Amino acid sequence: MIALLGVDGSGKSTQARALARRLTDRGVPATYFENAGGRPLWNRLARALGRADGVALFGRTLYPVLEATVRALAMARTVLVARLTGRTAVLDRWTWCQYVIMAARGDQGRRAVQAAYALFPRPTVVCLLATSPPVAQRRVAERGIDTEELAHLRALDAAYRALPEYASFVVLDGDGGREEVAAALDRIVSPLVGSRSR
Repeated sequence: MIALLGVDGSGKSTQARALARRLTDRGVPATYFENAGGRPLWNRLARALGRADGVALFGRTLYPVLEATVRALAMARTVLVARLTGRTAVLDRWTWCQYVIMAARGDQGRRAVQAAYALFPRPTVVCLLATSPPVAQRRVAERGIDTEELAHLRALDAAYRALPEYASFVVLDGDGGREEVAAALDRIVSPLVGSRSR
């Protein structure tokens, strides 16, 4: 299991998908897994109902519970499929992403979520794509799907760096170009998975 973490706009989804493809092409069957909490869905639903976002729709108590539950179901599916297939799992987000977003929003219940998430295995390698908040904000805007406030991105970045596990993460410069980040990921992952001829 190889996990990619980072603020929105860090490139983790793009890099995780591409890494899974590269591994498979090298003879190491790999599958990309998105382990999101459903925020875009809840925000679209909220806007359709005349609310600003998912938090405004469900409230500050219910929303984190809903988000953490959706992410837990996604992660449980990831572990199950990866173990049943024996394929290398490339993870777009993992447990820490939930802790970070809850910390950035000032949500209650982080300890309960951490206790529940303790059931999930730690990935073999965890890469944090450290992306400066202004760069991340620009990338989010360029996607044209949603927007991110700079203050929120800064809070997420600070929350990642404040995690007790931060020192154990492989921190990559997420401000670099796609090819540059991909090459750095390959250097980290290749010795762990090797390659097999098809």
